[in-house]
Amino acid sequence: MKTTDKIYVAGHRGMVGSAIVRELERQGYTNIITRTHAELDLIDQRAVDAFFAEEKPEYVFLAAAKVGGIVANQSALADFMYDNMMLEMNVIHAAWKNGCKKLEFLGSSCIYPRMAPQPMPESCLLTSELEKTNEAYALAKISGLKYCEYLNRQYGTDYISVMPTNLYGPNDNYHPEHSHVLPALIRRFHEAKEAGLTEVTCWGDGSPLREFLYVDDLANLCVFLMNNYSGNETVNAGTGKELTIKELTELVASIVGYEGKILWDTTRPNGTPRKLLDVSKAAGLGWTYKTELPEGIRLAYEDFLSNPVRAER
Repeated sequence: MKTTDKIYVAGHRGMVGSAIVRELERQGYTNIITRTHAELDLIDQRAVDAFFAEEKPEYVFLAAAKVGGIVANQSALADFMYDNMMLEMNVIHAAWKNGCKKLEFLGSSCIYPRMAPQPMPESCLLTSELEKTNEAYALAKISGLKYCEYLNRQYGTDYISVMPTNLYGPNDNYHPEHSHVLPALIRRFHEAKEAGLTEVTCWGDGSPLREFLYVDDLANLCVFLMNNYSGNETVNAGTGKELTIKELTELVASIVGYEGKILWDTTRPNGTPRKLLDVSKAAGLGWTYKTELPEGIRLAYEDFLSNPVRAER
Protein backbone atom coordinates (compact mmCIF):
# COMPACT_ATOMS: atom_id res chain seq x y z
CA MET A 1 0.00 0.00 0.00
CA LYS A 2 1.16 3.52 -0.79
CA THR A 3 0.65 6.04 2.00
CA THR A 4 -1.80 7.98 -0.19
CA ASP A 5 -3.90 4.97 -1.28
CA LYS A 6 -7.56 5.04 -0.24
CA ILE A 7 -8.00 2.59 2.64
CA TYR A 8 -11.38 1.68 4.16
CA VAL A 9 -11.39 0.32 7.71
CA ALA A 10 -14.76 -1.31 8.43
CA GLY A 11 -15.55 -1.35 12.15
CA HIS A 12 -13.23 1.53 13.08
CA ARG A 13 -14.99 2.18 16.39
CA GLY A 14 -14.41 -1.34 17.67
CA MET A 15 -11.32 -2.53 19.48
CA VAL A 16 -9.67 -4.08 16.41
CA GLY A 17 -10.74 -1.48 13.87
CA SER A 18 -9.63 1.44 16.02
CA ALA A 19 -6.26 -0.24 16.56
CA ILE A 20 -5.83 -0.69 12.79
CA VAL A 21 -6.59 3.01 12.24
CA ARG A 22 -4.01 3.92 14.91
CA GLU A 23 -1.40 1.68 13.28
CA LEU A 24 -2.08 3.02 9.78
CA GLU A 25 -1.74 6.59 11.03
CA ARG A 26 1.43 5.67 12.93
CA GLN A 27 2.93 4.34 9.70
CA GLY A 28 2.02 7.49 7.77
CA TYR A 29 -1.07 6.46 5.81
CA THR A 30 -3.12 9.59 5.11
CA ASN A 31 -6.20 8.53 3.13
CA ILE A 32 -8.19 6.42 5.60
CA ILE A 33 -11.97 6.17 5.14
CA THR A 34 -14.33 5.27 7.98
CA ARG A 35 -18.09 5.20 8.53
CA THR A 36 -20.00 4.84 11.77
CA HIS A 37 -22.87 2.35 12.03
CA ALA A 38 -25.31 5.29 11.87
CA GLU A 39 -23.69 6.47 8.64
CA LEU A 40 -23.45 3.02 7.03
CA ASP A 41 -25.27 -0.12 8.17
CA LEU A 42 -23.13 -2.94 6.79
CA ILE A 43 -26.07 -5.35 7.00
CA ASP A 44 -27.88 -3.20 4.41
CA GLN A 45 -26.68 -4.52 1.06
CA ARG A 46 -27.91 -1.55 -0.98
CA ALA A 47 -26.22 0.92 1.35
CA VAL A 48 -22.93 -1.00 1.21
CA ASP A 49 -23.08 -1.23 -2.59
CA ALA A 50 -23.72 2.52 -2.85
CA PHE A 51 -20.84 3.32 -0.49
CA PHE A 52 -18.33 1.23 -2.45
CA ALA A 53 -19.57 2.54 -5.80
CA GLU A 54 -19.04 6.12 -4.59
CA GLU A 55 -15.81 5.79 -2.59
CA LYS A 56 -13.99 3.03 -4.54
CA PRO A 57 -11.53 2.14 -1.74
CA GLU A 58 -8.36 0.48 -3.00
CA TYR A 59 -7.71 -1.48 0.19
CA VAL A 60 -10.17 -2.77 2.80
CA PHE A 61 -9.64 -4.00 6.35
CA LEU A 62 -12.83 -5.83 7.35
CA ALA A 63 -12.78 -5.63 11.15
CA ALA A 64 -16.52 -5.06 11.68
CA ALA A 65 -18.38 -7.83 13.50
CA LYS A 66 -21.04 -8.59 16.07
CA VAL A 67 -19.01 -9.99 18.96
CA GLY A 68 -19.43 -11.16 22.55
CA GLY A 69 -18.48 -13.73 25.17
CA ILE A 70 -20.04 -17.09 26.11
CA VAL A 71 -23.29 -15.61 27.45
CA ALA A 72 -23.89 -13.40 24.43
CA ASN A 73 -23.06 -16.20 21.98
CA GLN A 74 -25.35 -18.72 23.66
CA SER A 75 -28.31 -16.36 24.07
CA ALA A 76 -28.31 -14.90 20.54
CA LEU A 77 -27.19 -17.68 18.21
CA ALA A 78 -29.36 -16.62 15.28
CA ASP A 79 -28.42 -12.94 15.62
CA PHE A 80 -24.71 -13.72 15.72
CA MET A 81 -24.93 -15.86 12.59
CA TYR A 82 -27.18 -13.57 10.55
CA ASP A 83 -25.53 -10.25 11.39
CA ASN A 84 -21.99 -11.48 10.81
CA MET A 85 -22.83 -13.41 7.64
CA MET A 86 -24.66 -10.45 6.12
CA LEU A 87 -22.16 -7.72 6.91
CA GLU A 88 -19.10 -9.66 5.79
CA MET A 89 -20.69 -10.93 2.58
CA ASN A 90 -21.93 -7.44 1.73
CA VAL A 91 -18.53 -5.83 2.24
CA ILE A 92 -16.48 -8.53 0.50
CA HIS A 93 -18.85 -8.73 -2.46
CA ALA A 94 -19.04 -4.95 -2.87
CA ALA A 95 -15.25 -4.71 -2.68
CA TRP A 96 -14.95 -7.27 -5.46
CA LYS A 97 -17.60 -5.59 -7.64
CA ASN A 98 -15.84 -2.23 -7.32
CA GLY A 99 -12.32 -3.37 -8.11
CA CYS A 100 -10.77 -3.27 -4.65
CA LYS A 101 -7.05 -4.14 -5.01
CA LYS A 102 -6.82 -6.09 -1.77
CA LEU A 103 -9.06 -6.96 1.17
CA GLU A 104 -8.13 -8.37 4.55
CA PHE A 105 -10.78 -10.26 6.51
CA LEU A 106 -10.53 -10.47 10.30
CA GLY A 107 -11.78 -13.68 11.85
CA SER A 108 -11.36 -15.45 15.18
CA SER A 109 -9.57 -18.53 16.48
CA CYS A 110 -12.99 -20.00 17.35
CA ILE A 111 -13.19 -21.11 13.69
CA TYR A 112 -10.98 -24.06 14.58
CA PRO A 113 -12.38 -27.38 15.87
CA ARG A 114 -13.11 -27.79 19.58
CA MET A 115 -10.59 -30.61 19.88
CA ALA A 116 -8.08 -29.34 17.33
CA PRO A 117 -4.42 -30.35 17.65
CA GLN A 118 -2.50 -27.98 19.90
CA PRO A 119 -1.09 -25.59 18.95
CA MET A 120 -3.68 -25.13 16.18
CA PRO A 121 -2.25 -24.84 12.66
CA GLU A 122 -4.16 -23.03 9.93
CA SER A 123 -4.57 -26.38 8.15
CA CYS A 124 -6.83 -27.85 10.87
CA LEU A 125 -9.79 -25.74 9.71
CA LEU A 126 -12.95 -27.84 9.10
CA THR A 127 -11.33 -31.12 10.20
CA SER A 128 -13.83 -31.81 13.04
CA GLU A 129 -16.73 -30.26 14.96
CA LEU A 130 -16.74 -26.77 16.43
CA GLU A 131 -17.17 -25.63 20.04
CA LYS A 132 -20.97 -25.49 20.52
CA THR A 133 -20.99 -22.34 22.68
CA ASN A 134 -19.82 -20.16 19.78
CA GLU A 135 -20.66 -22.33 16.78
CA ALA A 136 -22.91 -19.72 15.12
CA TYR A 137 -20.21 -17.04 15.21
CA ALA A 138 -17.57 -19.50 14.03
CA LEU A 139 -19.67 -20.63 11.06
CA ALA A 140 -20.17 -17.02 10.00
CA LYS A 141 -16.44 -16.32 10.21
CA ILE A 142 -15.58 -19.50 8.30
CA SER A 143 -17.98 -18.40 5.55
CA GLY A 144 -16.27 -15.02 5.24
CA LEU A 145 -12.84 -16.63 5.08
CA LYS A 146 -13.99 -19.12 2.45
CA TYR A 147 -15.72 -16.46 0.36
CA CYS A 148 -12.40 -14.61 0.15
CA GLU A 149 -10.69 -17.83 -0.90
CA TYR A 150 -13.33 -18.61 -3.52
CA LEU A 151 -13.13 -15.11 -5.04
CA ASN A 152 -9.38 -15.57 -5.30
CA ARG A 153 -9.80 -18.89 -7.06
CA GLN A 154 -12.63 -17.86 -9.38
CA TYR A 155 -11.74 -14.26 -10.16
CA GLY A 156 -8.05 -13.90 -9.29
CA THR A 157 -8.57 -11.42 -6.46
CA ASP A 158 -5.99 -10.85 -3.73
CA TYR A 159 -8.14 -11.25 -0.62
CA ILE A 160 -6.54 -12.56 2.56
CA SER A 161 -7.64 -13.41 6.08
CA VAL A 162 -6.10 -13.31 9.54
CA MET A 163 -7.34 -15.29 12.54
CA PRO A 164 -6.50 -13.68 15.90
CA THR A 165 -6.41 -15.40 19.25
CA ASN A 166 -8.16 -13.78 22.25
CA LEU A 167 -7.65 -10.02 21.99
CA TYR A 168 -7.58 -7.28 24.60
CA GLY A 169 -6.47 -3.68 24.95
CA PRO A 170 -7.67 -0.11 24.34
CA ASN A 171 -11.33 0.34 23.36
CA ASP A 172 -12.33 -3.12 24.60
CA ASN A 173 -15.87 -4.00 25.64
CA TYR A 174 -16.25 -4.24 29.44
CA HIS A 175 -19.96 -5.02 29.57
CA PRO A 176 -20.71 -7.34 32.56
CA GLU A 177 -22.53 -9.92 30.41
CA HIS A 178 -21.38 -9.37 26.82
CA SER A 179 -17.62 -9.04 27.20
CA HIS A 180 -14.83 -11.58 26.81
CA VAL A 181 -12.97 -13.08 29.73
CA LEU A 182 -10.05 -10.66 30.18
CA PRO A 183 -12.01 -7.35 30.09
CA ALA A 184 -14.73 -8.99 32.20
CA LEU A 185 -12.12 -9.83 34.84
CA ILE A 186 -10.72 -6.30 34.77
CA ARG A 187 -14.15 -4.85 35.43
CA ARG A 188 -15.09 -7.45 38.04
CA PHE A 189 -11.94 -7.02 40.12
CA HIS A 190 -11.99 -3.24 39.79
CA GLU A 191 -15.58 -3.07 41.06
CA ALA A 192 -14.81 -5.57 43.82
CA LYS A 193 -11.85 -3.46 44.93
CA GLU A 194 -13.93 -0.28 44.87
CA ALA A 195 -16.74 -1.94 46.85
CA GLY A 196 -14.37 -3.55 49.36
CA LEU A 197 -15.61 -7.06 48.61
CA THR A 198 -13.78 -9.85 50.40
CA GLU A 199 -14.37 -12.44 47.69
CA VAL A 200 -15.09 -12.70 43.95
CA THR A 201 -16.63 -15.68 42.17
CA CYS A 202 -15.45 -16.59 38.66
CA TRP A 203 -16.97 -18.99 36.14
CA GLY A 204 -15.86 -22.59 35.64
CA ASP A 205 -12.94 -24.24 37.42
CA GLY A 206 -10.10 -22.12 36.04
CA SER A 207 -8.50 -24.99 34.13
CA PRO A 208 -8.95 -23.96 30.46
CA LEU A 209 -5.81 -22.71 28.75
CA ARG A 210 -5.94 -19.45 26.82
CA GLU A 211 -3.65 -17.27 24.71
CA PHE A 212 -3.97 -13.47 24.59
CA LEU A 213 -2.70 -10.91 22.07
CA TYR A 214 -2.58 -7.16 22.68
CA VAL A 215 -4.74 -5.52 20.03
CA ASP A 216 -2.10 -3.02 18.88
CA ASP A 217 0.18 -5.96 18.10
CA LEU A 218 -2.60 -7.48 15.98
CA ALA A 219 -3.02 -4.19 14.13
CA ASN A 220 0.68 -4.15 13.38
CA LEU A 221 0.40 -7.66 11.93
CA CYS A 222 -2.68 -6.69 9.87
CA VAL A 223 -0.82 -3.89 8.12
CA PHE A 224 2.24 -6.13 7.75
CA LEU A 225 0.16 -8.86 6.06
CA MET A 226 -1.58 -6.40 3.75
CA ASN A 227 1.84 -5.41 2.48
CA ASN A 228 3.65 -8.76 2.63
CA TYR A 229 1.25 -11.70 2.22
CA SER A 230 -1.00 -13.16 -0.45
CA GLY A 231 -2.61 -16.59 -0.28
CA ASN A 232 -5.81 -18.56 0.19
CA GLU A 233 -4.92 -19.95 3.61
CA THR A 234 -5.55 -17.76 6.63
CA VAL A 235 -2.74 -16.54 8.91
CA ASN A 236 -2.91 -17.11 12.67
CA ALA A 237 -2.27 -14.11 14.92
CA GLY A 238 -1.09 -14.84 18.44
CA THR A 239 1.83 -15.05 20.81
CA GLY A 240 2.34 -18.80 20.91
CA LYS A 241 2.11 -18.60 24.73
CA GLU A 242 -0.74 -19.70 27.00
CA LEU A 243 -1.82 -19.71 30.62
CA THR A 244 -4.76 -21.12 32.59
CA ILE A 245 -7.82 -19.00 33.30
CA LYS A 246 -6.91 -19.37 36.98
CA GLU A 247 -3.45 -17.91 36.34
CA LEU A 248 -4.99 -15.14 34.24
CA THR A 249 -7.50 -14.36 36.98
CA GLU A 250 -4.79 -14.06 39.62
CA LEU A 251 -2.69 -11.87 37.30
CA VAL A 252 -5.57 -9.48 36.59
CA ALA A 253 -6.47 -9.29 40.29
CA SER A 254 -2.86 -8.43 41.12
CA ILE A 255 -2.59 -5.70 38.47
CA VAL A 256 -5.96 -4.19 39.43
CA GLY A 257 -4.97 -4.33 43.10
CA TYR A 258 -7.71 -6.63 44.37
CA GLU A 259 -6.56 -8.55 47.45
CA GLY A 260 -9.68 -10.58 48.33
CA LYS A 261 -10.41 -14.28 47.86
CA ILE A 262 -11.15 -15.80 44.42
CA LEU A 263 -13.84 -18.53 44.31
CA TRP A 264 -14.88 -20.74 41.37
CA ASP A 265 -18.44 -21.63 40.30
CA THR A 266 -18.00 -25.04 38.67
CA THR A 267 -21.66 -25.15 37.59
CA ARG A 268 -20.78 -22.54 34.93
CA PRO A 269 -19.31 -23.54 31.53
CA ASN A 270 -15.57 -23.59 30.92
CA GLY A 271 -15.75 -23.26 27.16
CA THR A 272 -13.09 -24.80 24.92
CA PRO A 273 -10.45 -26.67 26.99
CA ARG A 274 -7.49 -25.20 25.11
CA LYS A 275 -7.02 -22.65 22.32
CA LEU A 276 -3.37 -22.12 21.44
CA LEU A 277 -2.54 -20.99 17.91
CA ASP A 278 0.38 -22.23 15.88
CA VAL A 279 1.98 -18.90 14.94
CA SER A 280 4.90 -20.32 12.95
CA LYS A 281 3.42 -19.06 9.68
CA ALA A 282 3.43 -15.40 10.79
CA ALA A 283 6.88 -15.89 12.28
CA GLY A 284 8.08 -17.35 9.00
CA LEU A 285 6.88 -14.21 7.22
CA GLY A 286 9.05 -12.16 9.60
CA TRP A 287 6.54 -10.96 12.21
CA THR A 288 6.34 -11.42 15.98
CA TYR A 289 4.34 -9.80 18.79
CA LYS A 290 5.84 -7.14 21.09
CA THR A 291 3.61 -6.72 24.17
CA GLU A 292 3.90 -9.24 27.02
CA LEU A 293 0.69 -10.03 28.92
CA PRO A 294 1.38 -8.25 32.25
CA GLU A 295 2.27 -5.02 30.45
CA GLY A 296 -0.72 -5.35 28.15
CA ILE A 297 -3.13 -5.88 31.03
CA ARG A 298 -1.69 -2.83 32.78
CA LEU A 299 -2.27 -0.74 29.64
CA ALA A 300 -5.79 -2.16 29.27
CA TYR A 301 -6.62 -1.32 32.89
CA GLU A 302 -5.37 2.23 32.38
CA ASP A 303 -7.67 2.48 29.35
CA PHE A 304 -10.60 1.15 31.39
CA LEU A 305 -9.99 3.74 34.10
CA SER A 306 -9.66 6.58 31.60
CA ASN A 307 -13.05 5.93 30.00
CA PRO A 308 -15.64 4.66 32.50
CA VAL A 309 -18.49 5.15 30.01
CA ARG A 310 -17.00 2.32 27.92
CA ALA A 311 -17.72 -0.11 30.74
CA GLU A 312 -21.46 0.37 30.24
CA ARG A 313 -21.47 -0.91 26.65
